[in-house]
Amino acid sequence: MELTNAIAVVTGANRGLGRVLAAQLLERGAKVYATSRRPETIDLPGVTPLYLDVTKPESIEEAAKTAVDATLLINNAGVATGARLTGGDLQDIKLEMETHYFGTLATTRAFAPVIAGNGGGGILNVLSVLAWAHLPQYGAYSAAKAAAWALTNATRAELAEKNIQVSALHVAYMDTDMAAFVPKEDKIDPELVAKIALDGFAAGLPEILADDLTRTVKAGLAG
Repeated sequence: MELTNAIAVVTGANRGLGRVLAAQLLERGAKVYATSRRPETIDLPGVTPLYLDVTKPESIEEAAKTAVDATLLINNAGVATGARLTGGDLQDIKLEMETHYFGTLATTRAFAPVIAGNGGGGILNVLSVLAWAHLPQYGAYSAAKAAAWALTNATRAELAEKNIQVSALHVAYMDTDMAAFVPKEDKIDPELVAKIALDGFAAGLPEILADDLTRTVKAGLAG
């Protein structure tokens, strides 16, 4: 998909990877709706701040009514509770699924008709290496990202006939607030991740693997 002159909606764009994706899209000539639960915290010049909470369907519907010219949706908003599946707080586990799976599904359902109505475009879902590597200490997160991977694959086939490209970005630890507990040397620069993601998406890749760990895990799935 050509990103120059794209009209992008980026969820969770007030910080971390979402903010970097929004900035790089602007540099590539796109118009950007930068969404957040707190749009007043968006400080990136050139974007259009927009309220959107992926756990609140009514806010998603309102955002879709505002961004009626959208041709690209980037599902980036996320949460990491650290909940284990058997011993963690059930509300945390539900929040992970509501955010990463049902939130992504809701934004896709709301914006796919908008994108199709504008002649087609694309959807990029920010996933994780933990969609494939399921560690007990990240049980809730892994389960939610695995569900989002299945969603991505199914919607890719479903939306192809509407001229909507659906791609997934898989990445391990990035140097963002969400991974503050990880040693810096084990994290990848979100600026590099965003470039890899947008280059891969522009090239039409269905899956974009951003780092060596992710590529190693994907290569070992058959084993």
